[in-house]
Amino acid sequence: MGSINRYLQFVKPYRWQIIGTIIIGVLKFAIPLLIPLLIKFVLDDIVQNDDMTGAEKSDQLLLVMGIMIVVFVVLRPPIEYYRQYFAQWTASKILYDIRDRLFTHLQKLSFKYYSNTRAGEVISRVINDVEQTKTFVITGLMNLWLDVATIIIAVTIMFTMDIGLTFVSLVLFPLYAFSIRYFFGNLRKLTRVRSQALAEVQSYLHERVAGISLVKSFALEEHEQKQFDKQNRNFLEKALDHTRWNAKAFAVVNTITDIAPLLVIGYAGFQAVNGDITIGTMVAFIAYIDKLYNPLRRLVNSSTTLTQSIASMDRVFEFMDEKYDIQDTPNAVELEKVHGEIKFENVNFAYEEKGESVLKNINLEVKKGETIALVGMSGGGKSSFVSLIPRFYDTTEGRILLDGKDIRNFKVRSLRDKIGMVLQDNILFSESVKTNILLGNPSATDEEVIAAAMAANAHDFIMALPEGYDTKVGERGVKLSGGQRQRVAIARVFLKNPPILILDEATSALDLESEHLIQEALEKLAKDRTTFLVAHRLSTITHADRIVLIEHGEIVEVGNHEELMSLEGGYHRLFQVQQLED
Repeated sequence: MGSINRYLQFVKPYRWQIIGTIIIGVLKFAIPLLIPLLIKFVLDDIVQNDDMTGAEKSDQLLLVMGIMIVVFVVLRPPIEYYRQYFAQWTASKILYDIRDRLFTHLQKLSFKYYSNTRAGEVISRVINDVEQTKTFVITGLMNLWLDVATIIIAVTIMFTMDIGLTFVSLVLFPLYAFSIRYFFGNLRKLTRVRSQALAEVQSYLHERVAGISLVKSFALEEHEQKQFDKQNRNFLEKALDHTRWNAKAFAVVNTITDIAPLLVIGYAGFQAVNGDITIGTMVAFIAYIDKLYNPLRRLVNSSTTLTQSIASMDRVFEFMDEKYDIQDTPNAVELEKVHGEIKFENVNFAYEEKGESVLKNINLEVKKGETIALVGMSGGGKSSFVSLIPRFYDTTEGRILLDGKDIRNFKVRSLRDKIGMVLQDNILFSESVKTNILLGNPSATDEEVIAAAMAANAHDFIMALPEGYDTKVGERGVKLSGGQRQRVAIARVFLKNPPILILDEATSALDLESEHLIQEALEKLAKDRTTFLVAHRLSTITHADRIVLIEHGEIVEVGNHEELMSLEGGYHRLFQVQQLED
């Protein structure tokens, strides 16, 4: 029951709205319960009343029908409207709160979580599973009670009419309760399995839509169709398992609810033949059986939707319980002013707890405003090195000091706020160029945005776009070239104006003209900032104050370009190879 109790925490702020909706709902369901009483009254007290003349019977009938028309035409429609409106309003507000909390949560999850989880699955939990829990609010917290109230009111009225007949009506209740308990126990597990299969279809779809250019360029349509069919078939099988069990449940339970009226009709008919009850009572009782077993049938439906809802709830809270790898310590402080000295002390780092270290015994002191270039073969640990500075990952051993203090003592968001990053593959959102630059500082003015774009050598190409700064760039910036995307990303960092800068392969894979413009912008950006530069092409980093050669996760050489060339070691060898290639 843990999931339900946790879900009720989200429901708590809206408890009065729920109580109000239930009160309105009881009125809505109580009004139709007058119909069997009306039938009994019309048959016994008007039609079969030998003490009244035809005219008196007509008058009496008109009067009673007039009252009923007022109840059903004037009173019931607004009651029906507000019951529906408040039920949906409350459920929608609760779902809004849960999604809000989940979005906050998914922003706090670490890179490690996202490297092991597909985006489509996260989206499925926030959209599909949260939506499924809506039925818990509408059915479990509202309709369930209304159906129970309807049953209680109907049974009370039936007892006042005939006690024996009422007991006959209720004789199958225990069998009914046992069936529900038996069948719906297994449904929760089947529903969770089905939800997971749906999340996998969504994940697959999300990845393939994002990578459609790859599918088309390799003419993989048929292969991908087969792969998708496999995922889709898995979901179909899980959905059919769920459907089979559900159908069994309905077959048994509805058979019970169908037998009950037959028992009542037989017993009431026998009593009416012997003159023990009036025809009006018999007809009213048969009508009440319908009123009694309709809510029961709805309760069966409710059991199904509630089971699905609770299974989705389990998945939502399972996601909410994902631990944060990178957390602020209880006494973490805001990082206000940064001087810019960074020191690595005996740093070791592995991606997995018991995995192999990708960085080993790293010791490095960097002065304020210094430009440090990290070089070495691919997979040597350069990108891992720079991802420790903004705490995308934490060191496994050792520590990193910023201005003499361990970076884990600062609130992680305030630390990242002081670091600007330009990567090889910068993410752009599908909105306008201006919106993407503003991510560097959402409160900046238009003048500041333009100044940042000019500094990044981006202003000219932006002005040549169809709508200038308001041009939408498409998902991940597909409408811009690689060099243009890179310059927008650099403009973003100019706008942020951080004291520490990380450039990870920022100029690789670009044409020469773009590279020249970007190199110029980056040198301007790095001025007076502590800068870490990861580069594959060594000709772009010869100006660095110090060059650090990393091989197999260890620092093997440190010095400026001239010093390392005169050493004739690993750096010299790499440089020579690249010169020959060029």
